[in-house]
Amino acid sequence: MKIERIGATEAALELIHKLEAQYGDLMFHQSGGCCDGSAPMCFERGEFKIGESDVLLGHILKHPFYMSRDQYEYWKHTHLTLDSTRGRGSSFSLEIPYGERFIIRSRLFSDEEYKTLVKEGVI
Repeated sequence: MKIERIGATEAALELIHKLEAQYGDLMFHQSGGCCDGSAPMCFERGEFKIGESDVLLGHILKHPFYMSRDQYEYWKHTHLTLDSTRGRGSSFSLEIPYGERFIIRSRLFSDEEYKTLVKEGVI
């Protein structure tokens, strides 16, 4: 059983499709407390510098989703779901001019999911 670490709601996918139409390939990075608190940020692919301290959690559609390793240590026990909501954040994320913002919802992995992740060497 393949465990996905990141998913997205229909609302988030609709917003991603709008952004794809305008910007092309995208990338996400879970912010670690700058600007808008701890918020998912959306950029044109390559516009945010990914480093050795960033962890690739997975892809939403074809777009990579990263998180800093320090923050990953706090979130590694959870499945993250990208969602969107009305309202403007104070970040540099691409969705802000649309009057929407990405948010993260989370749930703890089940015992079975967690055991699978440990077995795969992900945790």
